[in-house]
Amino acid sequence: MARLVSNGMVLMGSDAPPDRYQPMKGFSVTVNTKKPAEAERIFNALADKATVAVPLGETFFAAKFAMLTDKFGTPWMIVCEKPQ
Repeated sequence: MARLVSNGMVLMGSDAPPDRYQPMKGFSVTVNTKKPAEAERIFNALADKATVAVPLGETFFAAKFAMLTDKFGTPWMIVCEKPQ
C-alpha cells in the first residue's frame, strides 16, 4: 500500500493479489505542474521502459504535455499549463 499526501489531498493505492489482478484501462493518472522543468523530470522518470503515446512537447493548451503508459501498465498524462 502507498499513501501520497499533497496540498491537503490524499492519494492511496495498493496492489492486487495475483488471482484478482485486472489490467488498467479507461483512465489516466494526470500530473499537473506549473514548471516545464518539473514536467520534463516527471516524464523522464516515467518514460523508462514505457510506451509513449504523445511525446512531451508544447500544445495549444500546455507549455508541456505528454501521454504514456509506464512499465507497470499505468496510463499517465503530464500537463504543464501555459500561463494565463
